[in-house]
Order: sequence, then structure tokens, then C-alpha cells
Amino acid sequence: MDALTRLQQWYLDQCDEDWEHSCGVTITTLDNPGWNIEIDLAGTKLEGKALEPIHYGMFEDAETSGSEWIFCKVADNKFSAAGGPQKLEEIINEFLKWAAA
Repeated sequence: MDALTRLQQWYLDQCDEDWEHSCGVTITTLDNPGWNIEIDLAGTKLEGKALEPIHYGMFEDAETSGSEWIFCKVADNKFSAAGGPQKLEEIINEFLKWAAA
């Protein structure tokens, strides 16, 4: 099963006629270019679960190309992630891996 299908199933599993009215999954683009994802964790089994931030291609590891990077963290009861323009599937997979652990 691919990452998008698995994310869709995770979202559907959270829908309880309440959660989906105030929470959800947001995927947007960045202007550098890249992707940004926020996934609400409130009211899910993941609420309060810690995540050691995941990142590469940033900070001291940054390359001049600017497209090979990813950053994932949990803060304020949200999984927040961003990455280069071809990193959307990798970001989703990082979320799914963390969610399943």
C-alpha cells in the first residue's frame, strides 16, 4: 500500500463525527519550493506522543541546491513537517512510521 493510501486510511480512522470538524490533515506548498504538512493529533492515539525531530539537508548540512531537505517535529499537539519539492511522499512515510511505532 502506498503512502498516500495509508495516510488516507489513517485520516479515515480518526473520523468519528467530531474530530474531523475541528482537526485534520493540511498539505500545502512552500515558496522555496517545497511541501508543508500539519496533522492534528488531538483526540487521536498519537496525542502526547513524543517525536525526536527528524531533519537533514538543513542547518550545517544544507546544500546550495536547496531541494534535498526535510524537517519533521511534533509541537502543540501537531505533527509538522516540511521538505523539498520531491519530498512529499518521504514526509508522509516519516509520519506513518512514527504513528505505527
